[in-house]
Amino acid sequence: MAENFRQQYALLYPDNKPLLLCPVNECGVQKFVSTTLRSTLLPYPELYSWEGCASFVSDYLSLELLDPPFEFPKQLSSPTWVLQTQRGTCFDFSSVLCSLLLGAGYNAYCVSGYATKEMCLLDQSRQECPLLEPQIQGKTEGQKKTTRKYSVKPTRDLHSTFEKRQEEKRHSEAKEAALKEQLEAERLQKEKERPPPDPLLGLRVHSWVLVLSGNREVPENFFIDPLTGKSYSTTDENFLGIESVWNHKNYWVNKQDCTFGCKEMTFDMGDLSKWEYMLCGLTSQSMSNISEPKTHQESEDEEEEEMDELKMFEMPPSWVNKIDISPQDMEMRYPGGMKVIQYRKAKLEKFAPYLLKDGLVTKLTIYKDLDCTQPSTIKEWFKHRSDCLDEREIHTDSNVTSENFRPGRSDALRYHRYVTLVPEAERQMDFYSHTRTDGLARRIEKPFEMTETFEDRTDFLFYRHVVYGKQVKVIRAVEAFEQRLLRRVEERFHRDPSKPASKDVAERIFMMPDRQIRVTYHLEDDRIIPAWLNFIKPKEAADSQKAEAFTPQMVSGFQVDRSAKPYNNLQLYEMLVELMKDEENVELQIRDSEKEVKSILSSRENEESNTDLLISIYNTMRNKMAHQHMEDMERMAKEKQQRQKEKELDLLAPFQARLGQPEALTLQEALQLKTDCLTEFKQQLNNKTSLIQSRIAKETEELQKKQQWYQKNKLNLTVKDEDDYLTYCSDAKFRIHILNMRLSRHKERAPQKYLELEEKLKRHPRLASHFL
Repeated sequence: MAENFRQQYALLYPDNKPLLLCPVNECGVQKFVSTTLRSTLLPYPELYSWEGCASFVSDYLSLELLDPPFEFPKQLSSPTWVLQTQRGTCFDFSSVLCSLLLGAGYNAYCVSGYATKEMCLLDQSRQECPLLEPQIQGKTEGQKKTTRKYSVKPTRDLHSTFEKRQEEKRHSEAKEAALKEQLEAERLQKEKERPPPDPLLGLRVHSWVLVLSGNREVPENFFIDPLTGKSYSTTDENFLGIESVWNHKNYWVNKQDCTFGCKEMTFDMGDLSKWEYMLCGLTSQSMSNISEPKTHQESEDEEEEEMDELKMFEMPPSWVNKIDISPQDMEMRYPGGMKVIQYRKAKLEKFAPYLLKDGLVTKLTIYKDLDCTQPSTIKEWFKHRSDCLDEREIHTDSNVTSENFRPGRSDALRYHRYVTLVPEAERQMDFYSHTRTDGLARRIEKPFEMTETFEDRTDFLFYRHVVYGKQVKVIRAVEAFEQRLLRRVEERFHRDPSKPASKDVAERIFMMPDRQIRVTYHLEDDRIIPAWLNFIKPKEAADSQKAEAFTPQMVSGFQVDRSAKPYNNLQLYEMLVELMKDEENVELQIRDSEKEVKSILSSRENEESNTDLLISIYNTMRNKMAHQHMEDMERMAKEKQQRQKEKELDLLAPFQARLGQPEALTLQEALQLKTDCLTEFKQQLNNKTSLIQSRIAKETEELQKKQQWYQKNKLNLTVKDEDDYLTYCSDAKFRIHILNMRLSRHKERAPQKYLELEEKLKRHPRLASHFL
């Protein structure tokens, strides 16, 4: 049928390229292209959607270019062979992808046509990397400013509106000029990057997949390029024409004009003016029904003939074996475990999990030039790392490294931005604040500054800023080390509703060299200036001087409410003492933060030098402990089974149990075991003899009873009753005969078996040393 269809097509369209109908498979056997598809649904959630199927096929297979590029391939391998070798032409890619899509419930078709050079050669060097596409974020409206009734009115704007309009006009003109220059530069850049004209434009053969709307809630028709796994509109300019399409049920030839590509094509396969089918189906049946009216009998006869004819032309089942992808192949994903894709000013490298020791799965290198010789940014994605590292971004120009971590670290580190892992350098650390006892969310460190931000603390602290001085040498009883002096510490607090605003601290500043502490309270609702207090700490006792006493002149401040009772000296002194204790605690916390930074940096250095990957206990292929445990369990089970089997075959096992399982037998114990075993065996032989004799006696007694019954009632019996009686007697005599034969055979073989057992006991490993 395919050959007949090919001849008709060649006769009607002699100038067209021959159709791809029956290429040979990997075994050199001609197979129709529709039977090469094998609809398959694999048990992987990733392959339930077209995106997952397309991504898997593009990642799993390597492309073999058509040679020559303007001819159809002579061979179309089965999807199972293609998945096994992980290599194939674009037609092999389409067959595998279409088989997976059909199994997932999509209305998918393989397409044979023509495409651009870049698409046929899988050249993505002029395309932007998908990972670099800007993400569109919705604009969020800012919070409206609440105006109070008695708020201070802003000052009048005394600037000239004319000058303002002129300034805006100049800015708009400058902006338009800059935009024009940018567009012109982009146009020139595109002209420069435009590839040379392709002499084979419109002649390069390519295959892709067509997905029609309807099934799986697909809203509109679209193309899928199996080489890249990307979807395209049916009007995309990269697709230059279509010769034919097919699925696992039929084959269609395109009769539409493709001078302007696929932009004006329709994909209604039932439209016979635009598509020609190979096997008659519902379309041909509906067209044949439009004819002259016929009688009822003629209609029924013709419908039966049409149904028989349709059954004859149904597409045969696929010759391809069932598609199967193992979990190991699914995890390995790429040919050889890795794949490299070249984009415009970018190179994307993909790796299988556990392939690299550092857990790297994706690496994106961004370059400054088109030749990809000057890298500017390197982005890396990781999986299964014990240090929970998820992403890393390195800017080669500034040497700035940014790292993102998953939850699970003991230090709750979420984000780390640094230039070097040396302490007291510029860096930023973000933490998972809800997992830390101190609620630390961010720590920004500079050579002479450190800023910490907190969340959800019970003391309402949310901000701390530290200014350092020069390093000094500190000598203690145990060690001597250098540390930076604290010059200024600023802390800010959220509002505590349980306290009045005038007594709720909003900000406190510790100025260590000046020996001052400044406290600012929260602003009251009906005030525009907050209350504040400034303390000067008394000097401590020295070698030749006494400690300075506290005086009211050491305190200055402002109290908003003039009617409120001012603080007395005792209250001020107590407040100063409390603030000095807080200053000591704050200094301890700052030193703890410095130690934590050093600890984190040290652990990061160790983690990078000795990277460990997490392996699930269910992954017995990689988890050595789990694999060893399973081997031990299997070995123990086999040993137990072997011991049980040996125990069951050991004749002396039950008799040894009576003696308490002694390790070594004495002569008396050996004789006792032999005697007990032979006595037990002799008893079993006698029991078997008694059992057979009892069965013979029972059968004989029942037969005699039946014969007596017959003698009493033979005059009144029917023919059927006599036949039943004769049958019973024959069966009973046969059973008695068999039992007598068994009894005689048993009596003949019993002494022989007894002697064999006696010889076997003499050769038993436990008794041989006593009797041989």
